[in-house]
Amino acid sequence: MKFSHLMIAVLAAAGAGSAMAATDTYNLDPTHTFPSFEADHMGMSVWRGKFNKTKGTVTLDRAAKSGSLDLVIDADSIDFGLDAMNTHAKKADMFNVEKFPQITYKSTSLKFNGEQLVEVDGELTLLGVTKPVKLNVSKFKCIMHPRYKREVCGADATADFKRSDFGLNYGMPAFSPEVKLAIQVEAIKAD
Repeated sequence: MKFSHLMIAVLAAAGAGSAMAATDTYNLDPTHTFPSFEADHMGMSVWRGKFNKTKGTVTLDRAAKSGSLDLVIDADSIDFGLDAMNTHAKKADMFNVEKFPQITYKSTSLKFNGEQLVEVDGELTLLGVTKPVKLNVSKFKCIMHPRYKREVCGADATADFKRSDFGLNYGMPAFSPEVKLAIQVEAIKAD
């Protein structure tokens, strides 16, 4: 009898432990998430821009060191800080926002170093073309937010890719195809 009580206690403890190691879902905070980029301007300077409207979700299972990132960028929200450039960037020869209103990034895996998220492998879809793009995470932190009274996680991530791989060939070869991407992300734990 003692053995069966011990087995029940062990199984109950194991079940409670696995219930605590659940996957948490976070919704991106659109007021604190801004994908930005920089690209060559004929070798003379670097043009910088960002997208002002982003939505998506993050899931994290810290015990299993796994999760996912699903990001949707409104291509029409592109902002170079210059109206004439914004208007041109939305046209068919660049981002073609009428035909491709969204840019997406979906993770395929997350890599942790201890408790720190350090890398995200995923697929970027731009102009209807999907290619692998790796995000390097330089900062990752979760806190109990004093205003939201919920956990909020934030990260800074960067990536390099060639826009020509996605068919964004405007101005080449005078404009280099290399793009540096930076994403600041904050996400609020779902109820």
